[in-house]
Amino acid sequence: MDSRVIFHIDEFHKWNLLLNNIKNLLVSYDDLSGIFIEVLANSEAVKGYVYNSDLIDTNSLEFLSQKNVAFVACNNALNGMNISREQLFPFVKVVPVGVRELIDKQQEGYAYIKP
Repeated sequence: MDSRVIFHIDEFHKWNLLLNNIKNLLVSYDDLSGIFIEVLANSEAVKGYVYNSDLIDTNSLEFLSQKNVAFVACNNALNGMNISREQLFPFVKVVPVGVRELIDKQQEGYAYIKP
């Protein structure tokens, strides 16, 4: 059976907590083949996706992206924070509206977690 979860982060100071939550979740599974994890960042939390930033543990972001964790940013939030797509990690996907992404994923059966 597949497990699907979307983590929602909108507060910058919660990035390390969120990353640790994901690592702990991944360790709890013996087989990751049916695990689908997405992280949706909006509001000030999109600053965590800025490449070459020492603001959060970027090694964890890169490691988790290699474990098929999808990282998604809200375009409205990026605009509000004056962050261009070119400033983001290459593995970050940008969606037009973050809250719409949350709605769509929940309708697809994703569990919603907000640390």
